[in-house]
Amino acid sequence: MDRNEDSNYLPTPGAVGLGQESIRDKRKLTSKFCLENLPSTLMLAYQSFGVVYGDLSTSPLYVYRSIFVGKLQNHQNPDAIFGAFSLIFWTLTLIPLLKYVFMLLSADDNGEGGTFALYSLLCRHAKFSLLPNQQAADEELSAYKYGPSVQSSTSLALKRFLEKHKKSRTLLLLVVLLGAGMVIGDGVITPAISVISSISGLEAAGTSLTKGEVLLIACIILVGLFALQHVGTQKVGFLFAPIVILWLISIFSIGLYNTIHWNPKILLALSPYYIIKFFSQTGKDGWISLGGVLLSITGAEAMFADLGHFSAFSIRIAFAFVVYPCLVVQYMGQAAFLSKNIPSIPNSFYDSIPGGLFWPVFIISTLAAIVASQAIISATFSIVKQCHALGCFPRVKVVHTSKHIRGQIYIPEINWILMILTLAIAVGFHDTTTIGNAYGLACMSVMFITTFLMALVMVFVWQRSIVLAAVFLLFFWSIEGAYLSAAYTKVPQGGWVSLVLSFIFMFIMFVWHYGTRKKYNFDLYNKVPMKWILGLGPSLGIVRVPGIGLVYSELATGVPAIFSHFVTNLPAFHNVLVFVCVKSVPVPYVSPEERFLIGRIGPRPYRMYRCIVRYGYKDLQKDDENFENLLIQSIAEFIQMEAVEPQFSSPDAASYDGRMAVISSRTIQSSSTLIVSEAEDFGSINSIQSSKSLTLQSLRSAYSDENPPIRRRQVRFQLPHNPGMDPAVREELSDLIQAKEAGVAYILGHSYVKARRSSSFLKKFVIDIGYSFLRKNCRGPSVALHIPHISLIEVGMIYHV
Repeated sequence: MDRNEDSNYLPTPGAVGLGQESIRDKRKLTSKFCLENLPSTLMLAYQSFGVVYGDLSTSPLYVYRSIFVGKLQNHQNPDAIFGAFSLIFWTLTLIPLLKYVFMLLSADDNGEGGTFALYSLLCRHAKFSLLPNQQAADEELSAYKYGPSVQSSTSLALKRFLEKHKKSRTLLLLVVLLGAGMVIGDGVITPAISVISSISGLEAAGTSLTKGEVLLIACIILVGLFALQHVGTQKVGFLFAPIVILWLISIFSIGLYNTIHWNPKILLALSPYYIIKFFSQTGKDGWISLGGVLLSITGAEAMFADLGHFSAFSIRIAFAFVVYPCLVVQYMGQAAFLSKNIPSIPNSFYDSIPGGLFWPVFIISTLAAIVASQAIISATFSIVKQCHALGCFPRVKVVHTSKHIRGQIYIPEINWILMILTLAIAVGFHDTTTIGNAYGLACMSVMFITTFLMALVMVFVWQRSIVLAAVFLLFFWSIEGAYLSAAYTKVPQGGWVSLVLSFIFMFIMFVWHYGTRKKYNFDLYNKVPMKWILGLGPSLGIVRVPGIGLVYSELATGVPAIFSHFVTNLPAFHNVLVFVCVKSVPVPYVSPEERFLIGRIGPRPYRMYRCIVRYGYKDLQKDDENFENLLIQSIAEFIQMEAVEPQFSSPDAASYDGRMAVISSRTIQSSSTLIVSEAEDFGSINSIQSSKSLTLQSLRSAYSDENPPIRRRQVRFQLPHNPGMDPAVREELSDLIQAKEAGVAYILGHSYVKARRSSSFLKKFVIDIGYSFLRKNCRGPSVALHIPHISLIEVGMIYHV
């Protein structure tokens, strides 16, 4: 379905754009300096040390050792060490500082970052999304508009080409999924290499511990780290931030001491001349060593991926004024020490520590290594949530851990899967060089993909010229391509781990997206004809009983095929029917004022309505007890609006699928359509008494006996005394209130998706085995939608796609 097919949407005066001010304020807070926001920005910058920069700041533990391992052992001399430091300095300057801090953080999606944030921006400015559920109403969301609307002729031609060819859009999705898979793989490898690198100091100290005992200590620390995740990013950030700050001060001080004490001439290596000299002396061996140099910037992608947990300005302050100078001085000091102590290269960091400071620094480094894992674990949670919301990941439980910062989340299933895989890698390899090869490959692949997506954002979102985007792409790809090619030479020496992990997660995400798309297309092409519904009459050919039936469907337009399945198999249906579509849109957040989109299906006597509930890819679909009441008030507001405003007065004669309008919660609160009274209620006593079915009363009574009553808010609706109200409107509102008093039932299709017999073997494998396995082992739709079990009705249906 094309976005333009949504011709039944009419923007409602005052209902659209109510969230624009808050979105604008958020963008101002995240991207611009404001004196009033300085305290909160500095607090976020402080927290970011414990979450974002742990990984990046612990790289000095293993970088020089990784550079000079392998063939570069034949070039261990002062000139090579000077060249290695020069490479590290310019790599830190060009990629984390120039690319991420000064450029990429400006490409946030209303304060959110990561590969899927860039993808959602692209989907809002071009028809790149493969899920055909876009509507014209979505484009009126206040968070939807981003950047200028005027495009050049060259960018328009490129845009039309990509939109026309489905294979190009599929390829773009695969690239994004590969990047997401690499981030998740990063979340597996980072804790292993960080903790093992720090614990290896015990061997450098000459203790009597065996390698097995050191590995056991590392595994215990890893289990404790993942067990701590449920407390949330904010608490973890407050707990870990002092450790990272202390670590940064320590490495800065040690680096400064080593520079002055051992070889102040290392300052000359800030010149890129030493890079040219390095490659002229080492040749191919120097190029292969780039796989070790890139470890100095691993963790830089967390600055963008974790953007939703903090703000762009806070991350810029922390990196530019603290992290960057501390890392440069530390690498400089290590190089100064190694230039005079060549045999210390295998344990370069710990050997460079002045004698009396070894154990304090060892303890701080161990704690900092634990923190290092936090950055990528938080980024993994964020990327999985985005994938899930955009239909690319199976349903999982998402817990928001902060009342103030909406991007801070925790996903239990992903947390424990990461822990198991991390322990497997730590035990299986127990060697930082091998794990580092996998680590560098995963990190550089993510950066390479991010650069490509950023170039597309520059063209389609920022409306910059294709030439400028091409210059950006070629400049950074030439740098990252050199590192990536060197990293791929390490595939046999452990690099294959990141490839295997990323392709497994990529396969899971693509299979889920493919199955979801096929299921949606089946519903789309097998919608129930309105002629069939009109032929049944207002009673729908069955008994209409008191109550409201909420029929859940993924369709945003039309009546799903499963409804005819319901009508065929159920002897009675409720007086009021509401087709509910819970839909994710490619924006990070949808304000409550714009969440509900209400419309009518069929003529007025049918009492059939449509409600589209819209969420952003970072919104939490929480168990909201007020959902039913908001829905009833929204429908009542729509009924009143339909009577007053002529554009809503009569549905199209051909389709009888009426106009839809955004019903704002602010409008509901200020409206007098219904009188709302509140009282405390225990359990479901009122609903039992109001139910006319003795069987349902007995079932609910038994349920109440097993589950003690919970004190909650009971809302009742009444019609206002308004003599001027249209009698037809009053009658419809009265039916709505009576139906609400009779009870609400949630009707859900339990679908089984099967490939057609004529399908290829590959399609049968993907649908019948892959997609079916994922559906059976993820959270059910009723759990994901927070539907109360006692009120749930499920009817099975087989989809042959």
